[in-house]
Amino acid sequence: MSMTTAEKLADLRVKMAQSEDPGSERSKAKRTALGRTTPRQRIDSLLDKGSFVEMGRLAKMPGNPMNPYGDGVVTGHGTIDGRPVVVYAHDNTVFGGSVGEAFGKKVCAAMDLAIKIGCPVIGINDSGGARVQDAVTSLAMYSEIGRRQYPLSGLSPQISIMLGKCAGGAVYAPVTTDFVVATKDSYMFVTGPDVIRSVTGEDITIEELGSAEKQMEYGNVNYVAEDEYEAFSYVRRLLSFLPTSSNDPAPLGRTGLEPEVTDSDLSLNTIIPDSDNASYDVMDVLVKIFDDGDVLEVTPGYGANVVTAFARVDGRPVGVIANQPKVLSGCLDARAAEKAARHVALCNAYNIPIVFVVDVPGFLPGFEEEKNGVIHRGAKFLAAIVGADVPKVTVVLRKAYGGGYAVMGSKNLGTDINFAWPTARIAVMGAEGAVDLLKRREIEAAGPEEGAKIRQQFIDMYNTFMATPYIAAERGYIDAVIEPADTRLMLRKAFAQLRDKELLTPHRKHEVPLL
Repeated sequence: MSMTTAEKLADLRVKMAQSEDPGSERSKAKRTALGRTTPRQRIDSLLDKGSFVEMGRLAKMPGNPMNPYGDGVVTGHGTIDGRPVVVYAHDNTVFGGSVGEAFGKKVCAAMDLAIKIGCPVIGINDSGGARVQDAVTSLAMYSEIGRRQYPLSGLSPQISIMLGKCAGGAVYAPVTTDFVVATKDSYMFVTGPDVIRSVTGEDITIEELGSAEKQMEYGNVNYVAEDEYEAFSYVRRLLSFLPTSSNDPAPLGRTGLEPEVTDSDLSLNTIIPDSDNASYDVMDVLVKIFDDGDVLEVTPGYGANVVTAFARVDGRPVGVIANQPKVLSGCLDARAAEKAARHVALCNAYNIPIVFVVDVPGFLPGFEEEKNGVIHRGAKFLAAIVGADVPKVTVVLRKAYGGGYAVMGSKNLGTDINFAWPTARIAVMGAEGAVDLLKRREIEAAGPEEGAKIRQQFIDMYNTFMATPYIAAERGYIDAVIEPADTRLMLRKAFAQLRDKELLTPHRKHEVPLL
């Protein structure tokens, strides 16, 4: 018996109502008790109001007509600040948010759309992993999703937001994206504490194993938010620095701000301590040399001796790599080098110019660092800088010693314009190390009291005549020694000059990566 149009419309409304929040009452009650929101509420909080267009709402896991709609994921597209994005959100109340056949096909269709139009993909993750009852189909869907991440990589930003528990295969897709933002009560791990205990005998808590804070320490999470609303706010702010695709310009902020030297600029003239060994927070410098003090740090809890961030110069986004003197005196170690290399590569992929802000005593020495692969990871940082063809500008604030000087945006690695403050010390090593190496016998021969005086005299002479920015400037390795107060405006002029930069390189398939 055929249905009337009115009956068909009524049937559609029933199906839409059933698909609105299709999880079991028990699962939904647990979600409410945890203070968490539904997938559609999460998407609405992230996107511009009223912009979400859903895809695949009535999809089901095959085999049972009673299976819930949606198959554990909500997919679609919308806008953030008026720019297009594709988004998907796991529904933990349906099969635990695990990946099944319809789930995988929905996510793949959404990613295919992003590849076609060239727009960011944002995944809101809250999944128990592979769906056991779907057997190999679930694993196949993981592979299909991973296969689509490759053509998106470097084309459009991919961002993962981790809410709740993400286990097993569900963690691989997020860590393959450009950025991972997690709430502090979320977890990530390949195998949980119970499995680890049964297989290896290790007794470990879920917090020790895979809490958001721990995963940021491991380098798998870029930012830990208090709650999902802060996570969404961070992602919206992050996207304000990134282009819709590598074929589009990054969003332009306000230009022409404060065209003259300000009181904030003048305060930079006294920000570097007189003592070479005194610490300071490089963030106090960064907020003064970029527009509006708007500096968004990325991955603050991993390799904290280097700051990686986004900021703006005359309204245009730039990536920032800065040594942090208050952590390990700003030395580079294996983690910091890895973190900085990835940030350089990411900025280069999305045509975002890079600013290096330098105060580095060199690479951190020690057996642990050698064991951690500081040589290999330092080489990856160097290779990333050489391979980056975006405009690059360096500002040396204070120390720039040894290999640290070389990899932190030296002109010899292809940086376009290099500035130094008069407080800069550019040399193979610091004065104390150089004097102990070159004058040790002379100092020892003079005896304890006289030797100490001679040592200090040599240190003072080294700092006055050798470890200065002027020798580097004389040889063309520094383009200008500038007053700190002029830095913000000099960066503006430098990037205006470099805006049309273009490099011609020999054709090749690709470089051999340092894995």
